[in-house]
Amino acid sequence: MLRRPRLPGWALPAIAVAAVAVTALLFAVTPMQGRADFLVFAAVLYIVAQTALSAVVEGSRKAKDRFVTTMLVVCTVAAVLPLVAVLGFTIVKGLQALSPAFLTTTMRGVAEQDPDGGIYQAIVGTIQQVGLATLLAVPFGIVVAIYLVEYSSGRLGRLVSFYVDVMTGLPSIVAGLFILAFWILALGQPFSGFAGALALAILMLPTVVRATEEMLKIVPAGLREGSYALGVRKWVTVLRIVLPTALPGIVTGVMLAVARVTGETAPLLVTVFGNTALNANPFSGPQAALPLFVYQEAGLPDETAINRAWAAALVLIIIVLLLNIIARFIARFARVRG
Repeated sequence: MLRRPRLPGWALPAIAVAAVAVTALLFAVTPMQGRADFLVFAAVLYIVAQTALSAVVEGSRKAKDRFVTTMLVVCTVAAVLPLVAVLGFTIVKGLQALSPAFLTTTMRGVAEQDPDGGIYQAIVGTIQQVGLATLLAVPFGIVVAIYLVEYSSGRLGRLVSFYVDVMTGLPSIVAGLFILAFWILALGQPFSGFAGALALAILMLPTVVRATEEMLKIVPAGLREGSYALGVRKWVTVLRIVLPTALPGIVTGVMLAVARVTGETAPLLVTVFGNTALNANPFSGPQAALPLFVYQEAGLPDETAINRAWAAALVLIIIVLLLNIIARFIARFARVRG
């Protein structure tokens, strides 16, 4: 059986080395500069050289396969690299100011250039605001999703689904301005953590509804039919059979919603207002939050304040990570077992 020759194992690394060398030479003799430009030019040169050599040695079909495979790898790296870079840079910069004292003290009476002070008040505020938003949005979102999947029919169901789609693309500042206009200005309520939680709940709601709706749709119809055949009422079937079966996916959707709102700054700027001291009552008076702390400290013209902002951003990432890990364990042990 005739087979076309294949490129040897050392060919692709050699092409990569040659592409980097040619790129370095061009950057040395031409005005081109910049690390990003260097990487892009070297990658393009590698892809072109690899495809051309593969077409000569292996044929056009194998060359197309190598080209598509390489492009997929390049696109994957291009998508993952910014995330890794952001996480790595945040970890490196954040660890410089992170300490036990930073986590257990507040910024009350601390100047921007003072190395003392911490984010205790912001951690408490973020946990309370996100917790209240979750308590408000998750039950309501699950009920709406159950209605859309199990009970809706006709115009009302389509109207509810349309408004959920509209809310999915709602800018976060619009949610904050709505709570500012309605809750604070119209009803005369004070700036507070609860006001911020209301704005965050509005942002969480469509994500919870859509995630729960999709999970309920993929529950096998046989489970429902078997329950109905045994004479179980529909609401009991939904509560005892459908929801536990879809629980892992619902928890994942909820955590996506929580992760989205945990880092929101715009709605908190106009509802929570910020506070350098600890306010453990989210229903009375301005309150701090980690996104607000990062925003305020990063805007100060002092390196110490900027370092505090990096450390607070790192803590925010850790909190979101811990919430996701906890949710995974809850979903794992709460799912229906055969």
